[in-house]
Amino acid sequence: MLPKVSVAAAVFALPLTAATGQADLHVRFIEGAPKDRFEITNQSACAISGSTLTLDLAPSLGALIFDVTDSGAGVEVFQPFEIVAGRDALAAVPSILDGQNSVDLPISTLSSGASIAFTIDVDDTLSAREITVTGSEISGATVKLISSDGPQTARFGSDAKAQVTGLTC
Repeated sequence: MLPKVSVAAAVFALPLTAATGQADLHVRFIEGAPKDRFEITNQSACAISGSTLTLDLAPSLGALIFDVTDSGAGVEVFQPFEIVAGRDALAAVPSILDGQNSVDLPISTLSSGASIAFTIDVDDTLSAREITVTGSEISGATVKLISSDGPQTARFGSDAKAQVTGLTC
């Protein structure tokens, strides 16, 4: 049994821990037909503001690219870039060219628990099945968040997920 002083100290320390918590930004790639999807979710207790999130597919195992037009670097099916959730969290909607392998998303404010999601076609430039991207092919792609805390980078794993951690609230 804990003495009353220790319990009281623990109760008062809990709010201080929450106030200086760390922000986690989760990014997930979902292979789909005909549209692939990226979901960016703020899973922390505080908003992420005045930041830029860069998705860079160049270091991926599949040397992935965005296929947004019927001509150019992509193959077969293409899909234009479309914000499907969280448009109000962005300071501007970026333009993506066919064959581009990175995109900068300028975040004005992404509230706690909120998400930004967009659809697009992602093609693999190394395998015979260029139009299908598996989790292992996106492995190695990076997510970089530049904020007042400085740059924080995470890599996609073979589960097609990346998590940026260490941001302070």
